[in-house]
Amino acid sequence: MLINTNNKSFLILISLLLLSSHIYLLTAEDGETDNETPFTYIEGTGNGPKEWGVIDPHWQVCGKGHYQSPIDLLDQRVVILPNLGELHKDYKPAPAVVKNRGHDISVFWKGDAGKLDINGTDYQLLQVHWHSPSEHSFHGTRYELELYAVHKSASGNLAVIAIVYKYGHPDGFLSRVLQHKSIGKSEIPLGIVNPRDIKFGSRKYYRYVGSLTVPPCTEGVVWTVVKKVRTVSREQVRILRETVHDGLKGNARPTQPLDGRPVWIYNPRAK
Repeated sequence: MLINTNNKSFLILISLLLLSSHIYLLTAEDGETDNETPFTYIEGTGNGPKEWGVIDPHWQVCGKGHYQSPIDLLDQRVVILPNLGELHKDYKPAPAVVKNRGHDISVFWKGDAGKLDINGTDYQLLQVHWHSPSEHSFHGTRYELELYAVHKSASGNLAVIAIVYKYGHPDGFLSRVLQHKSIGKSEIPLGIVNPRDIKFGSRKYYRYVGSLTVPPCTEGVVWTVVKKVRTVSREQVRILRETVHDGLKGNARPTQPLDGRPVWIYNPRAK
């Protein structure tokens, strides 16, 4: 059952989770590893998701952390929190490049592409990338694709907006990225790219505190998972899967235990 509350203490709780719990907090130097060689998404290879925590001493939190991502979003344990408010995105066009990082295809903005405001803290948009199938699941079900829009605050903390996709009409933003038939490790200029071209969907979203979904799996990431499911073509997903180093096997980490963490949902109709 969904629990409805507008108690501001839940907003305070988010800060307490970040500041006083046993979370491996992000610093300005932390981030996803650019060296994808030591890890894979294929279990049984000795360097699959279950082994990430022992491959590198700096990745121990992948196996020992209690605030890991992704998670399964189950409505029965979600708290409705109207005070979260609508997402305050202030994006703008900026030069961007596309690059194959081995474990994903990423678009990096080289200029100021705008920001996301969460509880008065500004997080600058850095990049977007894709995972297939989706890493977050809904009632145990994964979708065909998931986009992550990664943002970083002045203090070095991360906030990620996630959007999931099912098969249907092609996604316009992804069509522009995939117009380059061969995306390698070298950056390919895309020209001026407007982040607003990404269809973020409805105003409803889930919010929780988690981690990076690839090594070093650093915790303290503020996650926003958009509730609306967008569409992507089978051909677009096929190209993304064939481009990453695990090929058609995908690049999605298994869901992680919630370990008692609160998960909130913003629904404007619940006010």
